[in-house]
Amino acid sequence: MRSTSELREQILAAARSEFARYGFAGGRIDRIASAASASKERLYAHFGDKEALFREVLAVDVAEFFQAVQMRPNAVPEFVGDVFDVNVRRPEHHRMVAWAHLEGLTLAEPTADGQPLPELAIATIAEAQAAGYVDPCWDPRDLLVTLFGIALAWAHFPDPAAATTSPEILAHRRSAAIEAAARVVSPTGRLTAGTPPTA
Repeated sequence: MRSTSELREQILAAARSEFARYGFAGGRIDRIASAASASKERLYAHFGDKEALFREVLAVDVAEFFQAVQMRPNAVPEFVGDVFDVNVRRPEHHRMVAWAHLEGLTLAEPTADGQPLPELAIATIAEAQAAGYVDPCWDPRDLLVTLFGIALAWAHFPDPAAATTSPEILAHRRSAAIEAAARVVSPTGRLTAGTPPTA
């Protein structure tokens, strides 16, 4: 017999698969309940309604995404590589965010232990700027968004070639993303990531 927490996790996993594939509007509660081997009544007892379930999956996914990557002041470009890797491993996280945007659902700020996760990355960028690793002309929030855009560029590219499982191609794309980020953050046009500029 499953515990309440086990059932909840199985419902979330089934909902993640369903919503990542079909979105909020296209996702069906009966398919989620069937995949989780649960009744619709038990599902609603845990999550209230379809939108509450979608938002719960989205909140968990976004928090997991941010927690899976940690920006370091002396290695800001490498953050892009880490985001790239998470998206390759768990593309459903990004798909959930994309569906939320497409369907007009307001995103809640991701948090962990009461801490707003994007603010931690923004503070790290400011620290990197103070240490001379990152161009101080950037607004830290704008730069964070730009870095995510670089990391997820292939996920948005409208071409069948974007989808691949080739380790060689993925490694090339990851390296290119880090290189692009290094050029973007460089205070002096230097291309070497993680090296502060000389006076």
